[in-house]
Order: sequence, then C-alpha cells, then structure tokens
Amino acid sequence: MKLYKLAPLCGALLLALISCGCSRLKARDQLNKGVAAFRNAQFQQAIMHFKSAVALDPTLLNARLYLATAYENQYIPGGDSPDNLKIAQQAIDAFEEVLKMDPGNTTAIASVATIYYNMKKFDKAKEYQQRRIQIEPSNPEPYYWIGVMDWAVCFPRTQQLRRDLHVDAPKDPVNHPDVLPPIPKKALADLTEQNGPLVDEGIKALSKAIELKPNGYDTMAYLNLMYRQKAEIESDPDAREADIKQAEDWIDKYVGAKKAAAAAAAASASAQ
Repeated sequence: MKLYKLAPLCGALLLALISCGCSRLKARDQLNKGVAAFRNAQFQQAIMHFKSAVALDPTLLNARLYLATAYENQYIPGGDSPDNLKIAQQAIDAFEEVLKMDPGNTTAIASVATIYYNMKKFDKAKEYQQRRIQIEPSNPEPYYWIGVMDWAVCFPRTQQLRRDLHVDAPKDPVNHPDVLPPIPKKALADLTEQNGPLVDEGIKALSKAIELKPNGYDTMAYLNLMYRQKAEIESDPDAREADIKQAEDWIDKYVGAKKAAAAAAAASASAQ
C-alpha cells in the first residue's frame, strides 16, 4: 500500500485519539465539579456531574463510586416511602456497576451491605458482609455486623413469644431488671429451631471480631446480647444460668473498655 493511501487512515486515528483525550479531560472536569458539589452536600448537582463524567468516560471508576455514594447519601435509613426505596435501589445499582469493574472494591461491598441493613433486608446484607470477609478476613467489621444482624432477627422473635406467653416482665425488676423468667420448655421447640443456628453464628462471628479487635466495646455489648438470646433457648437451667453469667461478664468488659477508650481520648486531647 502506498504511503499516500495511509494518510486518511492515520488522520482518522489521530482525530479519534484527540477526541478520546478530550472526552477524558471533560470527564475529569465533571468529576472534579461533582466532588466539589458533593462536599457541599449538594447531592443532586453532584449526581448530574458524576453522570456526565461516566457518560464521557465509562472507565472512570471514581466517578461511578462517587455517583453511587451520592445516591446513598440521599437515602433515609429505614424510610419505606416509594421515593426513598427508589433512591436506595439506585444506590445499590450504581455500586453494582462499580463491582462489575472492580469486584474486590470493599467500599462498594460495604456500602451495599449497609443499605440492605438499613432496609432490614438482613439476608442480603449478610451476603455482602460475607463477601467482605472473603476479601478482608482480618477486618473485624464484617464479623461484627453479621453478629448484629443475627441478634436483630432473633430478638423480635423472642420478644413476641414472651408477649404471647405473658412472660415478658422480670421477676425481680429492682435488683435484676434485665433477667426475665425462663420461657416454658414446652414453648421452646420452634424458637430453638428458628433462633438456634443464628445464635451460634452470631456468637461465632462476634467472637472472631473481638479476637481481631480486642478493645471493640460495641462488639462486647452485642456478645452480651447474643448470650442472652442463647440463654432464652436453653432448656437446661444450669446452661441458661451459665449463658447469663457470660452475658454479664461481657457487660463488665464493655464498661471497662469504654472507660479506657474515653480516658485515652481525653489524654490525647489534653496532649494536643
């Protein structure tokens, strides 16, 4: 092929490269404008800029991540209005687009887990926390959240059964207001079948979280709560008493750890 015949092709390629470069520059400009709006809590304006950035450069991962986060910031946790749920789904969908490009993006995974948790879709939230564990096995946070969600499922079932059986008041409300009388054995079978696996999973997950972060006082608080749920499904009085003792031990540890954290924070503040 003669050189003069290559000239139009080379020209077209050069124009394409210039156009591609211009689009990427425009995309980054839109991203920067979106970040500025985001930081000023102007989320609608930020979304418009991030959408433009993604349209101009679909490979710009940060634009996709910011777009998803902007949607997330507009979602009201726990709100069940159609508009609010639509925003939650938009955020989830946008984070999923991030995960298509970067399957190991823990920010996106954690964000989807949080949205599902706030929507009370605990099975889905747990699925994403388990994905985090596969990527970050030494991070205590996903283990903690699995324990929290297991308790959030178990506790209402137990409370409902207690209300149905009229055993929802402590025998000694002055000295032991947090110790309720045991649920009658004949009524335990269904509760044990429903809650038993979740109690075991929750205690295991929270124990792993405290192993990875020994001063995690929030985890200690939930270990207290989970051992109380374990006590609820014990048919053996001695086992129930042992579980309650474990729960009380974790409360003591929680109080001590929280005081230590407050003292450390005060010392750090005074040193500055």
